[in-house]
Amino acid sequence: MPSLTSRAPEPADAGAPLTAPPRPGRDPYFDNAKYLAIVLVAMGHSWEPLPGSGRLVETLYTFVYTFHMPVFILIAGYFSRGFDLRPDRVWKLVTSLVVPYAVFEIAYTLFERLTGTPDFPLSPMTPYWLLWFLPALFLWRLTTPFWQTVRWPVAVSLVVAAMGAVTSNIGGDLQLQRILQFLPFYVLGLRLRPAHFDFVRRRAVRFASVPVCLVALAAAYWAVPRTTTSWFFRRYGAEQLGEPAWTGAVVTLLLFGCAVVLSACFLAWVPNRRLWMTALGAGTLYGYLLHGFVVKGAVKLHVFDAAVVSTPAGRVLVSVVAAVVVTLLCTPPVRRVLRYVVEPRLDWARKPEPAS
Repeated sequence: MPSLTSRAPEPADAGAPLTAPPRPGRDPYFDNAKYLAIVLVAMGHSWEPLPGSGRLVETLYTFVYTFHMPVFILIAGYFSRGFDLRPDRVWKLVTSLVVPYAVFEIAYTLFERLTGTPDFPLSPMTPYWLLWFLPALFLWRLTTPFWQTVRWPVAVSLVVAAMGAVTSNIGGDLQLQRILQFLPFYVLGLRLRPAHFDFVRRRAVRFASVPVCLVALAAAYWAVPRTTTSWFFRRYGAEQLGEPAWTGAVVTLLLFGCAVVLSACFLAWVPNRRLWMTALGAGTLYGYLLHGFVVKGAVKLHVFDAAVVSTPAGRVLVSVVAAVVVTLLCTPPVRRVLRYVVEPRLDWARKPEPAS
């Protein structure tokens, strides 16, 4: 995902609780985690267009959507702990998030216009589907110095998120509702230290995560006919979902707790060592930005209307294809071809540093 480098965090954490000696170089654990998470994201997006997906698929969908974006955002926050408003870092933030956002907003708009929606509007303030994450991460990172200064930052961010869920008139600009409701995961990532990840990687935690996930799956199966998955998108206020405003605050806290627990379970099973997937973890931004073309293209070609897709085997096939496609989009050849639009440096546009 965007700007989630897996190098050892900068030494800005001295004196913090649960600190551990910094790991030299790139930690394969986080690259493995990012790759596995992007596979879940792609599979979840491939499940959305399934016609009459059934209760089992809806259960898996609910289970995965509880934590797959929170764990991404949490890792993004963890690797943003050393961010400040130095000019070079602000420049890199713009080139790694704002520029790709503008490029792919145009690209997806052209895609829609060329595939059956000729009047599809180009609206930079209304992110296209999955592109909301780029302006969200941009704004979260800009606020990092505040969260590093304020007391009880996670609690404060939860209050902000709850206010977002209670309020229904925020508007759709940059999908601010999502930015507010997902904020606590970024702030929690800022507060995490290497020892926290060492803790979840313990064998005891790994074993304990199995019954926890089974209970979560059972709860998801129970909840499917009784609630809407729109809560997990964090795109709407409670009243927009037909519920009293106060339920937004309750659901915010409930989903935050569930997401943190399931994120820990997910991270407990991420391999620590370098594997075939490790190199792919550095290219998850490419997989994230590009797999939308494949999913939306399949929808426009009516692939999901095929009879085989409605069968259990067809749904498994869709999931496998989604995993394979996003894996290919994370590979080095794709990154080499598209590096100049996904990770542009734009040194030519930067004013030279004044001579000392």
